[in-house]
Formats: sequence, structure tokens, C-alpha cells
Amino acid sequence: MIIKERLFNLIAKDSLAYSKPDNLFLFLANTLGVKVESVKAEFKKLIANGDVFEVRKNKFITIPSRGYMKAKYIGNAKGFGFCDIGGEAEDIFIPANKSFGAIDGDKVIVRVNSMGANSEGEIVGIYEPVKKVVGTIEKVSKSLFLEPDNGRIPMKFAVKKTGLACHENDKVVARIIRGERGAHSAEVIEILGQTDDVKTLELAIIRDHNLYEEFPQEVIDASKKLPKKVLEKQKKGRLDLTKEVMFTIDGEDARDFDDAVSIKRTKKGYLLGVHIADVGEYVKKGSIIDEEAFKRGTSTYFPTSVLPMLPVSLSNGICSLNEGVERLTLSCIMEVNKKGEVIDHKICESVIKSKARLTYTEAYATITGERKTKADKFKKELLTMVELAEILEKNQKERGAIDLDIPEPKFVFDEKGYVVDVAKRERNISHRLIEQFMILANETVAKEFCVKGFPFVYRVHEKPKPEKVRNVCEFIKGLGVKIPEIPVEMEPSYFQDILKQIEGQPFEETVNKVVLRSMQKARYLKDCLGHFGLALQYYCHFTSPIRRYPDLTIHRFIKESLHKKTITKTRKEELLDFAFESAEQSSETEKNADRAERDVDDLWRAYLMKDRIGEIFEGTITSVCSYGFYVELENSVEGLVKIETLPLDNYLYFERSMMLKGERMSFKIGDKVKVKLVASNIYIRKVTFELAF
Repeated sequence: MIIKERLFNLIAKDSLAYSKPDNLFLFLANTLGVKVESVKAEFKKLIANGDVFEVRKNKFITIPSRGYMKAKYIGNAKGFGFCDIGGEAEDIFIPANKSFGAIDGDKVIVRVNSMGANSEGEIVGIYEPVKKVVGTIEKVSKSLFLEPDNGRIPMKFAVKKTGLACHENDKVVARIIRGERGAHSAEVIEILGQTDDVKTLELAIIRDHNLYEEFPQEVIDASKKLPKKVLEKQKKGRLDLTKEVMFTIDGEDARDFDDAVSIKRTKKGYLLGVHIADVGEYVKKGSIIDEEAFKRGTSTYFPTSVLPMLPVSLSNGICSLNEGVERLTLSCIMEVNKKGEVIDHKICESVIKSKARLTYTEAYATITGERKTKADKFKKELLTMVELAEILEKNQKERGAIDLDIPEPKFVFDEKGYVVDVAKRERNISHRLIEQFMILANETVAKEFCVKGFPFVYRVHEKPKPEKVRNVCEFIKGLGVKIPEIPVEMEPSYFQDILKQIEGQPFEETVNKVVLRSMQKARYLKDCLGHFGLALQYYCHFTSPIRRYPDLTIHRFIKESLHKKTITKTRKEELLDFAFESAEQSSETEKNADRAERDVDDLWRAYLMKDRIGEIFEGTITSVCSYGFYVELENSVEGLVKIETLPLDNYLYFERSMMLKGERMSFKIGDKVKVKLVASNIYIRKVTFELAF
């Protein structure tokens, strides 16, 4: 890292901005006492990451400088595009003739020619090009072309004959072969199936987000070499909790178990244990398994499948806290008083043996006493857990945390694997007690490492932007709800007070969704900036290292902290660098997984409705825009009612109050309406309604 920083800083200096690289390599190698090859290797990384750019032959500058910036290219079907330079800055407009042949998703170097309301620029380099594209094979005369599924790519690619043999209407994945001035072609590397098959379309979405079910063979081979059971030598120095009563509680379809919980009553309150799979013991940093996990960043969950972050032999095997077998864990054992406050805690390496694999349904049945289940054996512990969870929930409300009760969809499939219904996923006390215990453990771990100043990765949720808050308030006022004046310093309790007022109202769920859309997206950072939604100063993700890379990252930091009383300045810098890289990658992969999951859900919703054209439904307006409004049905299907299909009227769109208002009729968020289904397109995943009278 020292070489990289010094190299970057030297190039950044005006006197060296246009230096020949060989002189620079030699100078830095002599200064730091390292080999020239090491300097060259770091220089190549700087070029590959877009941090250094060759403006002309042997003339290099650092980025950003001199009007050059790194950006992500956002294409448009009409040929022009925009460059997203990140942060709060406006996107840079790129005319079609200044795109350098970039396609949607390319990471580019843009030269900004003008800034302000009409920022414009020119792409001068592509440092991380999109390598693959998903699309449909078309036949024109005797030639085959690939029509990309991504509508922001305004071109068809000529198909090279060197790839797999494909035919018209095949849905495929192709490697992009870059040509000059945007004359790109494609080589087919995977045939997904026929384009009229909904399962092919699902797979196409997954590939379009660069996600894969299978692991590279070398990763599978490496995972097979790992122990299948806990070895005696691995237990050395660990807290032995194998005799303690603890269990996992998960959904019926869960296969990997990250967390087990234990509880005991004490004179002061409770001794709560949250025991998390010690994935870091098996997935070492820099290993081939770790490199693949870093690349994936997260497990991705679809209605019909899961794309795991780790190979199944790890995620369902040695890392999973399966019933009745010894497993290595990191335990956060918290002494909690009767007010729900953590008065003492211990974070340590441990070995456990889960006494049972319980489901939420079984735990709930035992808690309520509605029927006998295997969970009855742990009724005392479960009732104690409920008692503590209710205290924690009360504390959460009192500190102002925002609980947006928005049900998750649960797709119901027939025996052939096709969707037949969408229900709302249940969330009862058995779910909530696990949520509360995980939140408490996450807060406790984050606080310890923030206070001691050890490198870490935090889960950060920042305050909503003032303009978003004002828009939400205008909308809620329009519903006839009296709301307090917007405070200068926004606190989550402000939203909580508003949500209390609309409890039980017919527009409650709609308001919850509007409030959610006003919030910033939570992300990972190496800095502890707090979690607005949970009203917590300290927060991280510690509890799911099997399926989330940031959790695995902080497990490594925890283990290093436990084993080393002090760390050198150089080592601290290395850990901070890793924290930054992990946070950046994890945030990006999380966003990509969220988009993929949302697209697949929309596909199955469109498929569910495709044979119900002409039917009448009752729904709720969930969003209003200048071209119409969106209506959501009870089964979570959402579709557009276009403004041109509304009864004739002089409609005006009021953005702040989220309303379309005419002289005789008006439509706003939260209104109940009857609609007729007129179209359900599985190819673009869109549902269209018209008003029904």
C-alpha cells in the first residue's frame, strides 16, 4: 500500500504529471528500497482501477484532476448517455458521438467540458468494460445478431461463429468483442433456452446481473479439502459451550444456519448468548474461496432458488450450525439487565453444539401453546426469550426507531415450479425475538470496536435528505393527518410519531412505503456513522458470515483483535484498506443482488397475471407520476394506469402532494380504486391496468 500511495502522490504532483513512467518507477524503487517490478505492478493496478490515466502516450495524470473523472456510464436507447460520477453531483451528459463506444455499465474516464445545470462531457477511456451481455438471437438474412435485453444498449451485436451454435429466438449469454468506434460484436458462451419460457427469462435476469449458481471448479475443489467436522486442535483456547442449551430458529426452507441463541435468567436480568458461525476459521483471507466470496459479496435469494456466497459444502456443512454436531463459533455473550440494557459482555471464540434446529412455526406454536412441537422441550427458554425481546422492542420504540411494517411477498409454486399465488410472509413474535437479539449483538459488537478504534466495517444508515422529508410531510398532510413541524435536526422519532398517528388507517401500509422510499439506502462503511432507522449510534452486521461478506470481514478483525493485544501502524493501515475495499464491494454487490431479486419477483408477478386479462381487481394507488399512477393489488402485483386511459379531464400533476388532479376527478397515493387488467408482459416484467367503473 505504501508503494501505491507514494506512486499516486508522485504522479499527482504538477512536476511529475507528464513524466515518463520508467523514470518514475526507478526513482520510487530506489527511494523505498524495493524492486522496480513491485512498483510496476502497483502502477498497473492504478491504471486498471482508473486512478491513473494515460492522456497521451507516456503522459499520465491522476484521477480526478484536470477535468478528468472516473464514472459509470448510463446508456440510452437513443444513443446518447450519462456519466454517474457518484456522490451528490449531477450526471454528466454524453452526446452519442462522444461516447468512445462505451455501453451501459462500463466504468469510464470522462473529461468534463462544462459543469452546472447542463453538465456535458466526453468519454476518453474505458478502464473496466462490461464483459458479457444477455439477449435474444435474431436472424437477419443469413446472419445472426444479438438483441440485448438491456434496453439502454442501443445496438445489436453481430454474432461471431466461434461461439456456441445457437438459433433464432434462443436466449443467450455472450462475450462482448470490442471494436473501434463502437463496432462491437458478440461470441455466444451460454445458451439459456427459448425466449418464451418463463424459467429461461428468470435465468436471463440472473445472468444479466452477472450472477451464477455454480462455483468455479477450483473453488469447489478447495472447499472439499476443508475438514468435515471440528478437529480437536481447533478447539484449543476456545470457550467450550457444547453442554449449554442453545438452538437455531429459522424458516422451514432454510439450509444454512448462521446463528444459534441461548438464554439464562440471572439476578440482574438475563444472560443472552448469540453464537455465530466462525466462517473465518475456514475461509482464509486471500484464499481462492475467499476471492470468490468477495466477488459475490452476498447470497442472493430468489423465489425458486438461492445463489450462495459460499460453496454448499461450507454453507450447509462445516460452517452451518446444524443440530447435534460441534461447530466453531464467535460468541457475543451479553449480560442484560431487566431494563434491557447491556451491562457487560464478552466476545470470544467458542465451540458449540446446537441442541435443536427449530422453525419459526414450531417456536411460535410452543410460545402460544396452540399445539405440541419439538420446540416444547425448550419452552422455558423460549418464554424467557419472548420476555426479553418484548423489553428490547419497548426500548426500540422509546428511542424512536422506525418500524416500517411492510410485509414481504411469499410466492407459492405448483409441483412443476410455476407460480400460482403470492401471499404475505408471516412475521410473528418468533421472528421478532431473533431480530431483536441479532440487533442487540450487532450493536454491542460495533460499539466495542468503535470505542477501541480498531479497524472495522459498519452498517450505516444516514438521515434522509431534507427535500425528501418535506415531500413526505406534504403528502401526509394531504391525507388529513396533522404532523408536527419538521425539526432542524432530524431524528427517527419524528417519523415514528407520524406513523403512530396513521396506525389502523386504510392508508397505513401505503404511508409506510412512502416513508421507506424517502429514506437513504443503508450501506457499509469503515466509519461508524450510526443507523438512523434503528436509532442507534453503533451498528454493524456481525450475525450472517455465511451469506454476507461484511460479516466475514469483521469476524476476521474480531479474531485478530482477540489474538493480538496490539497491532503495528502498518498492520492497522492494511486492515483499514481491507475494511474500505470490503465495504465498497459489499455495498455494490448488495445493490446488485437487490435489483436482481426485485426483477425476478416482478417477472413471476407478471407471469401470475398473464392469463387473467380482463379481470377486475381492487387495489391501492402506491405512486403517482406525470404519466399516470401505479396500483398495487392485495397479492403485491403492481401495475400502471396510464393517464391517457383516464376519464377525460384537465389533469395536473402535483409532485409534492403526489396527486393527479383534474376539474372533476383526482387521484392520490393511498386511494382505493377498481382496475381492469389489460396487459401483463413477462418480457419487460410490466403489468398494465385501466380504471374499472
